Amino acid sequence: MFQDKYLTCKDCGSEFAFTASEQEFFAEKGFTNEPGRCSPCRATRRGQRNNSGGFGHREERQMFPAVCSSCGVETTVPFQPRGDKPVYCRDCFSTRRSNW
Repeated sequence: MFQDKYLTCKDCGSEFAFTASEQEFFAEKGFTNEPGRCSPCRATRRGQRNNSGGFGHREERQMFPAVCSSCGVETTVPFQPRGDKPVYCRDCFSTRRSNW
């Protein structure tokens, strides 16, 4: 049913085989686009994405000091408190959230 095809890599310009078995796999998964990169270029791109904050990598979030409006404990929150709204520690926030 499927036959090997030769495609041109959009990164390095080399020709690579899109084998019949790969085409069958793509069809089973419902993929409609043919691959645009050869295997080495895909691996390089995947490595760059993993090392530069792409999928699977999260930068450390900046935390700000605050005092809980409910219990008065010193805590940190992932936003800059403005002072016009209450700020809660993790425990008080969880308690209030479960009561919503």
